[in-house]
Amino acid sequence: MATTFENLLYDLDAATGILTLTVNRPNKLNALNATTIAELGQAIAQARQDGAVRGILLTGSGEKAFVAGADIAELAQLSGPAAQEAAARGQAVFREFETSPKPVVAAVNGFALGGGCELAMACHIRVAAEHARFGQPEVNLGLLPGYGGTQRLVQLVGKGKALELLLTADQVKADEALRLGLANHVVP
Repeated sequence: MATTFENLLYDLDAATGILTLTVNRPNKLNALNATTIAELGQAIAQARQDGAVRGILLTGSGEKAFVAGADIAELAQLSGPAAQEAAARGQAVFREFETSPKPVVAAVNGFALGGGCELAMACHIRVAAEHARFGQPEVNLGLLPGYGGTQRLVQLVGKGKALELLLTADQVKADEALRLGLANHVVP
């Protein structure tokens, strides 16, 4: 069964019960815009209700990025209250992934930056390609992560390292992410 979205591929393997969700904006490094966030919300809601779905694999199109953050062009157009509403919507969607009774595995196949790192952290297990990079670069824009990344990062890597990553915008390679607990596995 396949459900059609604009920025998301939804593909359920009926034989295994594995649903593959693929953020499909490779020309934008799979950046999250309002449409993509809404579609992720619809997809996880559908998956949680579908008895045929036994597990969820979340990834990004192409080899460069899992999700390289928020769509900055769209974000720049938002007023303060609108940005807060967008952050609240993203937080709610990511919470649905995090609290899913079905296992959610992030296949991090490239950059997982900003909202992409936050989305990966909302998954139960993170499997990173050797070339993957994780980071929270929002501070470079005068922002903090908006989708719950500050809390999840502390839970995964500890307060000291989380503060360092959040305040310096440093990126972490896959092997370092594994050592820190940000990734569960690294694969070629």
